[in-house]
Amino acid sequence: MSERSQRIWAYIGVLSGCFVIATLAGWTPLAARIDHYAYDLITVMTPAAHHAEDSVVVAIDEETLRQRGGMRKIRTILTETLEQISAAQPKAVAVDVILADQGAGATDEAEDARLEAALRDTKNLILSCDLVPSGWEDPLPRFASAAAAIGHAHSEVDRLDGVSRALSLEETTAHQRRWALALEAFRIARGQPITESPEDLQVGETIIPAPRGASGRPMLIRYLPTGIPTVSAIHIAENSLAMKDKTVFLGVTALSAARDRLLNPYGVNIAGVEVHAHAFETMVHGNFLGSAGNLSPLGLSILFTIAVGLAFAFLSGWMAYAAALAIIVAAMTAPIYFFRQGLVFPLFGPAFAAWLSSAGAATYQHFFVRRQLRRSESEKSRYQQAIHWAAHEMRTPLTAIQGSSEIMTNYSLPEAKQKQLSEMINSESKRLARLIQTFLDVERLAEGHMELKREVFPAVDVVNTCLQRVEPLAVRKKIGISLDTPVEGALTGDRELMEYAFYNLLTNAVKYSPADTHVSVTADTSGGELRLAVRDQGIGMDAKELKNIFRKFYRTQRAEQSGEIGTGIGLSIVEQIVTHHGGRMEVSSEPGKGSCFTMILKVKIQRNIVAETIDR
Repeated sequence: MSERSQRIWAYIGVLSGCFVIATLAGWTPLAARIDHYAYDLITVMTPAAHHAEDSVVVAIDEETLRQRGGMRKIRTILTETLEQISAAQPKAVAVDVILADQGAGATDEAEDARLEAALRDTKNLILSCDLVPSGWEDPLPRFASAAAAIGHAHSEVDRLDGVSRALSLEETTAHQRRWALALEAFRIARGQPITESPEDLQVGETIIPAPRGASGRPMLIRYLPTGIPTVSAIHIAENSLAMKDKTVFLGVTALSAARDRLLNPYGVNIAGVEVHAHAFETMVHGNFLGSAGNLSPLGLSILFTIAVGLAFAFLSGWMAYAAALAIIVAAMTAPIYFFRQGLVFPLFGPAFAAWLSSAGAATYQHFFVRRQLRRSESEKSRYQQAIHWAAHEMRTPLTAIQGSSEIMTNYSLPEAKQKQLSEMINSESKRLARLIQTFLDVERLAEGHMELKREVFPAVDVVNTCLQRVEPLAVRKKIGISLDTPVEGALTGDRELMEYAFYNLLTNAVKYSPADTHVSVTADTSGGELRLAVRDQGIGMDAKELKNIFRKFYRTQRAEQSGEIGTGIGLSIVEQIVTHHGGRMEVSSEPGKGSCFTMILKVKIQRNIVAETIDR
């Protein structure tokens, strides 16, 4: 796989990881709470359109209870209130008071009888029931027989924050189903039956999006910002016209008595009867909100992640960050747009995917650009180093060629001397050509653009060639050089590169050794390896220098003390050549006791070479 392909797949992997993390985070309770808060904020920002209300709440409030004897007189209060409501000729009346308790004594019986009569006189009456651990808590049979329908008053409560946002239109327990009080009121007011399907409910021409799920059929309520018109139970007489041909929701709203008070998305504390009234208004005016489900937000998250990835892939600098910011803003505002289209999208998942993908892509691109910059700087430095190395290594043969040519030009020399100088010029020019070729080969080898030759050659030939080449330099410095042990076996690889590596070790030993000392070469063949060692009697190196000896451009103290001018590249190239031939370098040294550089290479015994030659 190419480097470009690896980089692309790594980038895709980073973005995929950001998407997965954002998706998993979107399913946490924290994400659900944030989505609910976002829903409330969008509700406030996008209120339902104002319209004439079709319902009225008749409230048994604190004032009513105070003047009528409190909750112990609730049935008397209901009787008197229903009698006044009936006189106002409403379209339907929904009572959010559970009439499940059996009275005791003659007084209670009289109250129940009067209440029963009031209930029977009320047109289109809907009574409420409640969901309790043992099942349904229904009205007493004498009261239930007077009702056109019985609906549950169980409000859908979000346990995370106690805010009412939805109402379950259907509840089932003990194999008994009840429609919501608001839905039954809507059905009775319209005079149409409820037709159900797995995805919705239909009453007349109104289709209510309420898919059946684990929590019944939840319907999102579009709360009216101005609230439902409310009439106190003790002020019905002066507000009777407000109830004519309207659906009346009668219930307890007093703080001291209402057990089902909740907050709506506007932050207003309302009673359960008002929740049903708002749900009723939602159905009457068709202000329905649909849920996006799970797949649509997931697709939106994928879209934002891909958009961020493309932005940082094709743009750079401030333009990439500006594009990412625009995508994040789009992710944050997308729920508002969809809300206005009647669809509720979660905020956290897609927005977090956009945020996290932007951070991941920006971080990846930042480190990628830094890596590219480091690589560029490294290539520039390596190029400069290579030029320095070439200049240093070519100085010797160029000097010899230049000096010889000047002597031949400026002086009249005997024929023998001229022939000697001509041979030197020829030899040094060939050496210069080999240096150039070696330089190019080492560069290609370092970049991985070159495959080593796989020729088999005797190791002793490499040693002898290099010893002959270095001998004039050793003689000039009065340094003895010897091969102390025979060299056996054959090497496989590039002979010219191997000669360069071994010759470099020899010249270093001569350069960094004082006059009248000795350089010894030893060879040991065992275990399929050739240990070719060059030991000098120079000033040696300490542990710190040994640790950095093969690092490019590292100059040791022995180089500075000996006055030798070098680039510090030679040994790093030697190590590269040996490593690419499957070998390794070892070095040992002590200050004042000289150094020993050892090339350890894989070797074949001599008879294998003979066999290969016969096979050819």
